[in-house]
Amino acid sequence: MSEGTMQRRAQRDPADQRAKRLTRVLVCAAAVPVMLIAAGCSSDSGSDDGKDKGAGASASTSASPSPTVQAAAYKKLPEACGVLSKKTLEDLAPEAKAGKEGSSDDLSTRASCSWSSLDNNGVKGSQFRWLNVSLLRFDSDTTRGPGDKLAKEYYAKQVRDAQSAEGAKGTKVEPLSGTGDEATTVRYDLKKKEGTFKQQTVVVRVENAVVTLDYNGAGLAGDKAPDADDLLKDAQKAAKEAVASVTKANSAGEADSSPSASGSGKPSGKASGKASPSASKPSAAKG
Repeated sequence: MSEGTMQRRAQRDPADQRAKRLTRVLVCAAAVPVMLIAAGCSSDSGSDDGKDKGAGASASTSASPSPTVQAAAYKKLPEACGVLSKKTLEDLAPEAKAGKEGSSDDLSTRASCSWSSLDNNGVKGSQFRWLNVSLLRFDSDTTRGPGDKLAKEYYAKQVRDAQSAEGAKGTKVEPLSGTGDEATTVRYDLKKKEGTFKQQTVVVRVENAVVTLDYNGAGLAGDKAPDADDLLKDAQKAAKEAVASVTKANSAGEADSSPSASGSGKPSGKASGKASPSASKPSAAKG
C-alpha cells in the first residue's frame, strides 16, 4: 500500500468514527422521549387507580347508615297550671287563688306549677296545704338513647330523692297501679317549728314524660294535723289527672287545644295572696 493511500485512509477513519458516534447519539436521543412517554403513561395510570380507590372508599363511607333511635312518643307538655281541674284544686288547695308557674327555659320539655292554701281560723288555728306539679319530657337522642329510657332513669331518681328528704320521719314507699306506665308514692312526716307537715309525693312515668306531684298539709297554730291517708288519696287522684292532661296534650287533634280550658285559669306570677309557711316545700321535691 502506497504512502498516499495510507494517508487518505487515516484521514477518513476519524471522520467515519465521528459519523458513527453521531449516529449513536441521535439514536439514544430518540429513545429518551419514548422512555419519558412510557414513564408518563405509567404514572398517569397509577394516579387514576388512586383516584378510583379514593372515590370507592368515599362512596362506601357515605353509604354507611347513620345511627337511629326510636322517636319519643310525646312531643309536648300541657300548660302546667292547667293540668288540674278547678274542682280538684278546690278540694286540695281551697284557699289558693291562682297557680304560680315555675321558671323554665323550654316549656315543651320542663314545666311546673304550685298552689299555696292557708285557711286561717284565728285563735282556732289554721289549715295549710301546698300542692306542686312538675312535668319533665325527654326527647330521643342517638347518643343518650330513647326518650322513654331516659324518662325511666329520671323517674327512678325522683323516687330516690323523695325517699331521702332531710328530716323525714316514718317514710313509706309503695307502688301505685293504674296510673301511667309506672308510679310510686312516697310518704313521710316533716316536723317544723310551725307544726308537723304530712308529705305525700307521687312520681309517675308515662311514655317519655315524668310527672311528680307533691302535696302536703299541716295544722298550724294549735289546729290538728290533717289525716295522712286522706291527703294521699287526694294526691293520687290529682297525679292521675295530671298524667291524663299530658296524654291529652299529645293526642291527635289536640295540638291547638289549651289545657287551661279545664277551668283552673291561667298561671299567675303570684301565689295565693295569703301568707304561707316557709316550711311548706319538702326538701326533696324537685321538678
